Amino acid sequence: MKIFIAGGTGFVGGHLVRELQKGGHSVRLLVHSRSTLRGEAEQVAGDITRPETFEQGFKGCDAVINLVGIIREFPSKGVTFERLHVQATANLLAAAAGNGISRYLQMSALGARPAAVTAYHRTKWRAEELVRGSALEWTIFRPSLVFGPHDAFINMLAAQLRRAPIMPVIGSGSYRLQPIHADDVARCFRLALEMPGTIGRTYELCGTDRLSYEALLDMTAAALGRSRPFKPHLPLGLMKLIIPIMQKIPQFPITTDQLQLLLEESICDGTWQKVFGFEPRGLQDGIAEYLHKT
Repeated sequence: MKIFIAGGTGFVGGHLVRELQKGGHSVRLLVHSRSTLRGEAEQVAGDITRPETFEQGFKGCDAVINLVGIIREFPSKGVTFERLHVQATANLLAAAAGNGISRYLQMSALGARPAAVTAYHRTKWRAEELVRGSALEWTIFRPSLVFGPHDAFINMLAAQLRRAPIMPVIGSGSYRLQPIHADDVARCFRLALEMPGTIGRTYELCGTDRLSYEALLDMTAAALGRSRPFKPHLPLGLMKLIIPIMQKIPQFPITTDQLQLLLEESICDGTWQKVFGFEPRGLQDGIAEYLHKT
């Protein structure tokens, strides 16, 4: 199959491109400029919010995969959940239908729902609704925190631990995560393209390790060959007052939405494994594999 991918130059996209190519599929990537492309994939330079810049690139493709997503808004730059989650999805669906492409796969997020506290989850849900309301043969994936080489979250924690063995924790630190490796997410996307039974289905993707945020900090330190860090607890109520003010500074490491995502947890029951027939990589071995090299 020839597959058009939006968001394919990002972290998960790199893993997906390799997985698809290993499976014998060809890939065409939507990129901001041709110089951003790696490997042997074809490219289409365009803007996801302007269909006229990329819809011709759908010609000859058999399927579309949408990986576009952001975790933080920068409205002054036009980077908003509304534009990159909802409008981008609408544009891709219309371009796929206009070019006679029926197969469509969407990257959503664990916790997406209509009455969510965060705009992140609400817009992810609205994008899902657009997909479900289309006439395409769709599959939706909702991954938990995705880890792997060059990820943002685990590498951020590791960078802080390298500077000092102190990791402030907001609130109790007992909120849980169930991270999944980017290779496993990519494998599910590839298998879904080859499994007609996944059409019209939504899958929550998570790993086998369900652990608290505090335990994740300890595991990250161990992967770096360091002892457990000192974890002073910051009062949740106080941080809820401070973060809305400080998040206006782009360099500030957390936003109100991101805090809410942590507090809500990111876990699932793992039933996706019965459909796709493999067990995900373990978190401890997975992060040790790439953190010890950096």
